[in-house]
Amino acid sequence: MKYYDKLIFELSKEGRTGFSLGKNEWTETSDSLPSALRRSEPAVLPQVSEVDVVRHYTNLSQMNFGVDTGFYPLGSCTMKYNPKINEEIASMKGFQGLHPLQPASTVQGALEVYSGIEKALSAITGMSRFTFNPCAGAHGELTGLMIMRQHHLLRGDLKRTKVIVPDSAHGTNPASAAVCGLQVVVVKSNADGLVDVSDLKPLLSDEIAGIMMTNPNTLGLFEKEIKEIASLVHGCGGLLYYDGANMNPLIGVARPGDMGFDIMHLNLHKSFSTPHGGGGPGSGPVGVCEKLANCLPAPVVAPEEDGSLAQAFGKDACGRVSGFMGNFGVILRAYSYILMLGRQNLGFVGRYSVLAANYIKESLKEWYKLPIASVCKHEFVFDGLVNDGAVKDAEGNVVKEGATTLDVAKRLLDYGFHAPTIYFPMLFHQSIMIEPTESESVETLDAFIETMKVIAQEAAQDPDILKGAPHCTPISRPDETTAARNPLLKWQDSVC
Repeated sequence: MKYYDKLIFELSKEGRTGFSLGKNEWTETSDSLPSALRRSEPAVLPQVSEVDVVRHYTNLSQMNFGVDTGFYPLGSCTMKYNPKINEEIASMKGFQGLHPLQPASTVQGALEVYSGIEKALSAITGMSRFTFNPCAGAHGELTGLMIMRQHHLLRGDLKRTKVIVPDSAHGTNPASAAVCGLQVVVVKSNADGLVDVSDLKPLLSDEIAGIMMTNPNTLGLFEKEIKEIASLVHGCGGLLYYDGANMNPLIGVARPGDMGFDIMHLNLHKSFSTPHGGGGPGSGPVGVCEKLANCLPAPVVAPEEDGSLAQAFGKDACGRVSGFMGNFGVILRAYSYILMLGRQNLGFVGRYSVLAANYIKESLKEWYKLPIASVCKHEFVFDGLVNDGAVKDAEGNVVKEGATTLDVAKRLLDYGFHAPTIYFPMLFHQSIMIEPTESESVETLDAFIETMKVIAQEAAQDPDILKGAPHCTPISRPDETTAARNPLLKWQDSVC
């Protein structure tokens, strides 16, 4: 372990200090504080110099991996580069100083941003109206399902309490449906990894509120029979919900509204470049077709008679889903991204993301198992290594396990790449889900491809190299299960 990889408490030396404070009025009157607010013993704090503190936390910050420091091919999460002009726009003084409780007359610029991005996203997706109140993708899913239920309730259609979810869906889909009080009905995938229409048909009835889908799906495959699926679901009185987590390859190429979807959410922090991960910030705006516009959660932005903009509260709204109108900073970044690219250049987002994914897939399919060989969209899934280095006896029984998907992911860290999503989707035993995005250069893609080949060669020749990885990080293989179930969240002397 390097010296500055140690915990700050491990750097502590008795009597060492990094500050000097003179006496003040509070040091003499601490007894006046209520006893409940006073410590019975001094706080256990590290005793370190200023230079030790600065070096320690600077080194810690350099251990973080982000899209600004390296390639981040995290499947299903679209970890694309965030242009710095977006940060400059979101940091403008006029925007930063706003307060959500200001009178509408004093925030016309902000409301204009809402109105402008609503029009832009409606044009991109084929929807009629959008709400920006949801603060994350899963929050958007819940909001969309609330809109779906509200639509049926307003029609007096109380039997529709079931929602169909494909077995390849994102895990948040069934979770959101359950939170919304809907019963989940699973539709199976066929051998091509697409929704099995023959399995869907028997599930349709007057109890179906709708179906949740993403297109392309979680395997990165375009649902070729989407028009028939839409016709079948609409035919039984249900609605189509579009999970916009996989919208990236469609931007400027195809629109969910044209496929027959009635409701959708977008992840602005994925498809429209805002920083993503680490718990936030996020934004999950929800778009709807014209017949559902009255069900959008309150408030929405609406024009006044004098041409100004205001917040409106419709009587048929599905309720409120956030205290105010969403994460404004994320919305600003997304709007900046859309305006910067413009109508013509937005079309390259989808096309280049598809090109990059297929380039990697075709380059590595001899080294990693490709369960579905068709053309993918923005992402694809391998099912482990072609040669994992396992040792077998004369009867073909495995006597020594070979390298796994987890081992490949750990080894990638030694080469400076973040691992793709692993073990998801759960349709395959050793899933490796790769999504390069449109913002990566061919040189970066080539470097990743060559690294994946080197790791495959290592696995075939000596899988123990992978099983001991990573070798170049402060720690190698922690007990992840114990760390998750019994985390140590504060310093304990017994740790050392």
